[in-house]
Amino acid sequence: MSKVAIVTDSTAYLPDDLVKAHNLTITPQILIWGEETFQDGVNIQPDEFYHKLEHAQVLPTTAQVAIVDMKATFERLLEAGYDVLGIFISSKLSGTIQSAVQAREMLPSAASKIAIVDSLSTSMAMGFHVLTAARAAEAGASLAECQKLAEESRKHAGVFFVVDTLEFLHRGGRIGGAQALLGSALNIKPVLTLAEGKIESADKVRTKGKAIARMMDLVVESVAGRSPVRLAALHANAEAEAREALEAAAARLNPVEKLIASVSPVIGTHIGPGTVGLAFMAGM
Repeated sequence: MSKVAIVTDSTAYLPDDLVKAHNLTITPQILIWGEETFQDGVNIQPDEFYHKLEHAQVLPTTAQVAIVDMKATFERLLEAGYDVLGIFISSKLSGTIQSAVQAREMLPSAASKIAIVDSLSTSMAMGFHVLTAARAAEAGASLAECQKLAEESRKHAGVFFVVDTLEFLHRGGRIGGAQALLGSALNIKPVLTLAEGKIESADKVRTKGKAIARMMDLVVESVAGRSPVRLAALHANAEAEAREALEAAAARLNPVEKLIASVSPVIGTHIGPGTVGLAFMAGM
């Protein structure tokens, strides 16, 4: 039986210790800033990104993982004797899945050894899909078994988040069903979620503090008594708020795993600084 290597993209922004512990392979998304091009999480990190964003005259744009880079990643793992499972950002938010599919098509003799899953998610909601598959692979699961677990994870994981402004989502064209909130009173803070791979409005509240509290309620409602529970707090240059939200949610849900993660620069480009989120997995 071949070993299974798990590949994901940088928008998962899994903490480094988990990437190393589970031998995960991360394909970097691309950040384009004026004349400069960066690899997400490789030569630009969140702290540097948000500091640069604060003073920027020109705002960044993003691009999916290049096909050539995806192909090189697959080839390296295949040559090392692995089957490959790629779990990537929602196809409704990025063309990364297309890059992966096209890279696989360029390796016809090995196509059966490469499986690709559309997470219909991103950030640590996708990260929990990745960790589930990686832990199964470590226990000896086959490529097909790991793929099935990753696909099943979509029913058990989710994310809610609060942005300071919808401006970044609107400008980047990723606003989805939250479009209707544009033009709302400035003191309205939307609670957003990913539903069927797209950004949708879950609720709107008058202050950020109340929005974060509502976000926690929505996570608890989504978990709905299922166990075990895994929790991750996400933040775009708002670590203190994220830690506070994580501890408050953990007190209500008693998770078997909890962690805090920065939002990757590529995702930060679209949601803006100050965003706080909670990702979860429950029932598997």
